[in-house]
Amino acid sequence: MPLLLVLTACVRDQPQIIVITATFPSQVVEVVPADYTPPPAPIVPLALSPVPDVPASNPTLDTVQGQTAELVTDHTVQPGDTLFEIAQKYGVSLESLLTVNNITDANIIAVGQVIKLPPAPSQTTPIFKIIPDSRLVRAPGSKAFDIAGFIATQPGYIRQATDEVGTRQANGAELKLTLTAAQVLERVALEYSVDPRLLLTILEYRAGWLSNLQLQPDQITHPLITIANSGGIDRSGLYRQLAWAANELNRGYYAWKTRGLKLLEMADGTRLTYASGLNAGTIGVQYFLSLNNIKAIWERDVSQNGLYRIYYAYFGDPFLQAVDPLVPITLEQPPLTLPFAAGKIWYFTGGPHGGWNGGSAWAALDFAPPDERTAEMPLCHTSKYPVTAVAPGVIARSGDGVVMLDLDNDADESTGWTIFYLHLTDVIAPGNQVNTGDILGYSSCAGGFSTATHLHIARRFNGEWLPADCSQCIPGHERPAFVMSGWTTIGIANAEYQGYLDKDTTRLQAEQGRTNPVNQISW
Repeated sequence: MPLLLVLTACVRDQPQIIVITATFPSQVVEVVPADYTPPPAPIVPLALSPVPDVPASNPTLDTVQGQTAELVTDHTVQPGDTLFEIAQKYGVSLESLLTVNNITDANIIAVGQVIKLPPAPSQTTPIFKIIPDSRLVRAPGSKAFDIAGFIATQPGYIRQATDEVGTRQANGAELKLTLTAAQVLERVALEYSVDPRLLLTILEYRAGWLSNLQLQPDQITHPLITIANSGGIDRSGLYRQLAWAANELNRGYYAWKTRGLKLLEMADGTRLTYASGLNAGTIGVQYFLSLNNIKAIWERDVSQNGLYRIYYAYFGDPFLQAVDPLVPITLEQPPLTLPFAAGKIWYFTGGPHGGWNGGSAWAALDFAPPDERTAEMPLCHTSKYPVTAVAPGVIARSGDGVVMLDLDNDADESTGWTIFYLHLTDVIAPGNQVNTGDILGYSSCAGGFSTATHLHIARRFNGEWLPADCSQCIPGHERPAFVMSGWTTIGIANAEYQGYLDKDTTRLQAEQGRTNPVNQISW
């Protein structure tokens, strides 16, 4: 049987690990239309005056249970580790690890090698809370926000901005469409499950997109991250800029909550420990604002007179009507079956990895269908084997490779349990009620970024990505393991895409090939 390689998402520089379903290219050409004239009486936001005094700590919104764990001083390399991911885990820069350990080649480390970490910081981040978890995540209440209606009332450049954005088709080809700013915002908010109001606030705070009609060229093409800070990656255009921002907001949020991130490090070498009592939403924003920044500017950015002030001016107090906790600690997963027909052998090709790009929780698993490939058959094709509903529910959204199965039947993917399917074609229409085992579509390369036909599946609750294995989650943020048809997901620390499925005394291993029985699964 020929080898089937399933590679998903943005491939990083580290060759050891297969990377993430999600971010994909978009080219932007942003020019103000020649016939555009601003409205004679534009509706302006609330005056950007000092906001009312907001307590630095909101006891009812403290999501941390207990104290931060003691900081470690070194890390022993495990199978699948890379220096990049070790740096991400401990909140330090790759450059710092290279310097402290006298390493000249970041791609060469050995299992069992002890990686020394820089000394623990003596200072903590500010205790001022910027935003609740339910206003970073696209959580309950997010659906009611009218993105297009809001943008239509703004006098700035965002009103006429467009971007050319690509969508992967079933055969792997890319279809490019010109989207309005509202359509781009909605797409990024849905893909990353990040609230659009926070993304709009960042666009205004960094580049004045809501209030300023006359922008400099670099503010149009790179409003959030500059070319110089993009690391050689093309991040031009509204979609790519917002996707980068959403991914980094998620990275701070989920790395702290589900992988124990305790520190942040800035471009000027400043290193801080996250203050005890902060919530994940604030930590996500603190982390995002620290990127490519220096301490003096960052301290203003995370204060009451920084990003928070802009958010308050446009959208009011973010803590009003916040959902807390966003995910109850007592949450239990409903019974789920495997996402394909009983009696068919599929292949477990990807252990826990990003639900959407690398910044989200490692919420997803990958499965390849049992099609018998011939040498002439392309890696990206439409499988003849259906993908099925893992539980009863309603289809909240479908298209562009995605099917969102809503288990609480309100057709709102920002509330309750939802199951996210990616890379499907010939999908079921939104609004359909389904039962366990009903056909939702067929595996392909549609949506996200994939180089071979497979299924990517993940869970959310109240819009938050749930890690498939929560063994590294901090106290107070435990989540149920991803279990389907009795198979329980077991991850490997710091090794994205690696891991196991356990059932009784049987263990399956995530494996890219189709010739080794260690990844064959059925029910």
